Amino acid sequence: MRALVYHGPGKRAWEEVPDAEITDEGDAIVRVDATTICGTDLHILAGDLPEVRPGRILGHEAVGTVDEVGDGVHRLSPGDRVLVSCISGCGTCRFCREGRYGQCAEGGGWILGHRVNGTQAEYVRVPYADTSTYRIPDGASDEEILMLADILPTGYEVGVLAGGVRPGDVVAVVGAGPVGLSAIACARLFSPSHVVAIDLSDERLKKAMEFGADVAVNNATDDPVAVIRDLTRRIGADVAIEAVGAADTFELAVKLARPGGRIANIGVHGRPAILHLEEQWARDITITTGLVDASSTPTLMRLVTTGQLDAGRFVTHRFAMDDFEQAYDIFGDHASGALKVVLTRDGE
Repeated sequence: MRALVYHGPGKRAWEEVPDAEITDEGDAIVRVDATTICGTDLHILAGDLPEVRPGRILGHEAVGTVDEVGDGVHRLSPGDRVLVSCISGCGTCRFCREGRYGQCAEGGGWILGHRVNGTQAEYVRVPYADTSTYRIPDGASDEEILMLADILPTGYEVGVLAGGVRPGDVVAVVGAGPVGLSAIACARLFSPSHVVAIDLSDERLKKAMEFGADVAVNNATDDPVAVIRDLTRRIGADVAIEAVGAADTFELAVKLARPGGRIANIGVHGRPAILHLEEQWARDITITTGLVDASSTPTLMRLVTTGQLDAGRFVTHRFAMDDFEQAYDIFGDHASGALKVVLTRDGE
């Protein structure tokens, strides 16, 4: 089979690799019908996650068809159409029983495309298949369900829920990439008074307004702190969500939050960021971090399939799997306007 293989920082190739095989009775082999590229994959290629070793097949998001199941798999059968979650959970450890699948103590969590071979391939081995896949409802498209593998649960859980967004809140979202846009769209479910999008790209800020932001701030030309203070009578945002993964954006998110406010960090940080406790210790702020658990996937799937959440609008570019190299180039180029690229077996 063919797959997108990581060969060290800055190096990748779409090439022939050994076929995916069942190695544990809880595994399933899924034929990948549609997959995508995540900002985390770009972090890996930048060398920000050194635990990812050369030779690893990248990717942690897929929609596909079950091809084969291990003897211990009871919920799936060959031919089932499934969403492969970015998080694998054993379902029985302490953390999984608390719904914290991202912290699975039995070799789960974020492992696809990280510690085991991932989904940017013609076939993928899915560990803990019974508890790490979701059957796709009839009539739902591959593209919209694919957005539930990572970005929508991440924006919802690690941003909106962790940040405790409530009706009437002023919510500042730093970063209007796919995850930031997910946070904006999901924040609207809780009736905030204002959602403020902050980014360096006018094109992404335009998208943020389409996804539900009320105010857009380009922090290359404007001062987000001043904008938030003017909007809130000099108090600050109730919730600040960091969705980039850089030191300056994290520090900005902290500055935007009011006394007693909540700062939810979503971004994947490959470098240190400074928390100025000498300035913040007395302000009663709450800072949360986290890896998505994907425990919200069934809820979000209902919202998508009933039309209450438009997941398909994230997709801006489509490719065949043989065009993976081009897809990476476009996804990694902010000037391209790409939000999510989708790669399919037939290229349609």
